[in-house]
Amino acid sequence: MTQSRSPSERRTHLVQLAGDLFAEKGFRATTVREIADAAGILSGSLYHHFDSKESIGDEILSAFLEDVLAGYREAVRSAPGPREAIELIVRSSSATLGRHRAALTMLQNDWNYFSGQPRFDYLRTAMKEIEQTWIDLLERGKETGVFRADLDARLAYRLLRDILWMPASRPSSTWTTEEIVDGLLRLLFDGITAFNNRQPSV
Repeated sequence: MTQSRSPSERRTHLVQLAGDLFAEKGFRATTVREIADAAGILSGSLYHHFDSKESIGDEILSAFLEDVLAGYREAVRSAPGPREAIELIVRSSSATLGRHRAALTMLQNDWNYFSGQPRFDYLRTAMKEIEQTWIDLLERGKETGVFRADLDARLAYRLLRDILWMPASRPSSTWTTEEIVDGLLRLLFDGITAFNNRQPSV
């Protein structure tokens, strides 16, 4: 006989169901009734756990960003240099994004909505910290001679961010996440041109 879930387990289950619906249909298009139907409960019962759909979205997104930032801060704290910190960030981010695919999809699909709501102001704050961490590490690498002096740190961050987010939002059936991360790091640090054939930058 299946044991009934505890209140905390039911809450976690509801968040997971809602996250899947938000990722599939979009946050704004998903109704409380649809979440309740997916959970096999009445809409009114959902309000015993959350006061609104936004509260569920808040829980999903805040947990995601707290996880991401924890990995960034630990990488900066523990790595001996900017290159090592970036490698740690790439690896931790890939694992975190894989655990929070629904949150990532929500941000990609409904950013304009969330960023316009006061209760989600922390999203902009978190994204600024993420961007600034990358830029600081890239600039420090330039100053210490680890990275090229002509590197545009802000542009590099934008390109790398989009590449990092892609495997999580579109999982590959050909390569594992670890293989994709290793490939990205080799491309980032070693390039694709054979050493003997490298030409001066123009």
